[in-house]
Amino acid sequence: MAHLERFIHNEPVRTPPFTKAALVHVQFETIHPFLDGNGRVGRLLITLLLCVAGLLQEPLLYLSLYLRQHRDEYYDLLNVVRKEGDWERWLAFFARAVRETAATAVATAGKLVATFQEDGHRIRGIGRGAGSALRVHHELQRRPLGSIASLARGTGLTVPTVTAALDNLRELAIVREATGRRRNRIFVYSRYLDTLNERTVPASQPV
Repeated sequence: MAHLERFIHNEPVRTPPFTKAALVHVQFETIHPFLDGNGRVGRLLITLLLCVAGLLQEPLLYLSLYLRQHRDEYYDLLNVVRKEGDWERWLAFFARAVRETAATAVATAGKLVATFQEDGHRIRGIGRGAGSALRVHHELQRRPLGSIASLARGTGLTVPTVTAALDNLRELAIVREATGRRRNRIFVYSRYLDTLNERTVPASQPV
């Protein structure tokens, strides 16, 4: 691990950040330093290294789904690197994974923007109450689920105003109540989460 840490910090030589992220992932998975969670940490290292290098402005690139979809090839290439030192094939696979994951992220972002615009247009059509509903809708774009109290804090609106706005958003099927309780209710921006979940690896099927 000490040698890996020095490599991350460009010792003894500087490594291009994209190449570094690819090499660090393989080496971390090979060391396998923890009893559990090595895969998750190894994938997070990719994203964090690209953020530190300035190649990502936000940690929005996560390769879990791609690696799951290509699990056999992924594991085969890790073994080929370890046994034969064939880093070139791994780097080509890694570049393809990043390219396709980035393209998917861009498409998802575009779909979310379109959803926000469509829902905003529908909200403006309700007439009275549209202003407060739009403020709650805007807050839900920042955090797609929240309680009445948290939405009141985020918007600066009163609890009764937020409650009325949520009633309007529920009638438009923009939000739904997730708990089924009468108190401490949590409201979810349904289409937002549905869009994100389209590209999510099930928790029961990890890489």
